[in-house]
Amino acid sequence: MQLSMEQFVNKVAESGIITLDLVSYLPSADSLASFDLKPFLFREMILKEKDYRAALQTFDWKQYEGKHVAIFCSADAIVPVWAYMLAASYIQPLAASAYFGTEEELVKVLINSNIQAIDKNEYTDKRVVIKGCGDTPIPDIAYVSVSLHLRPVVKSLMYGEPCSTVPIYKAPRV
Repeated sequence: MQLSMEQFVNKVAESGIITLDLVSYLPSADSLASFDLKPFLFREMILKEKDYRAALQTFDWKQYEGKHVAIFCSADAIVPVWAYMLAASYIQPLAASAYFGTEEELVKVLINSNIQAIDKNEYTDKRVVIKGCGDTPIPDIAYVSVSLHLRPVVKSLMYGEPCSTVPIYKAPRV
């Protein structure tokens, strides 16, 4: 019995498909921080201006150096807008950025910003697959953002893995 040596061809590798993994656009966990006003409230309900100002002056702000900071209040309390503004004025000189909202919302803003910074020229007239499976959860906003960002320039846009994709967009033939 003679065995023939068949040559296997990796059609995915030869297809010119570019796989884009959105994990690389997520901010790192150690670059994020939160400032919660809840500990500064009297009985987790009331903000006393004099006490709040005094607490902010003695607060250790260095923990926010170089971080992306979410500013919010986790207590169900009425917090005047100036209280957030005051916290932001302490955070801003140290932080990489500050955002009003939860850390989860901040991650969405940062990933969207990172995706908008993608150089479209690298994907012009290319077949692109947005990786759909992985161990790290990706916010849905990332998939919408990358679709809107790359659709105007790509030849085709797909979701999934190169061996099994869901077509999203195909440029019309010229």
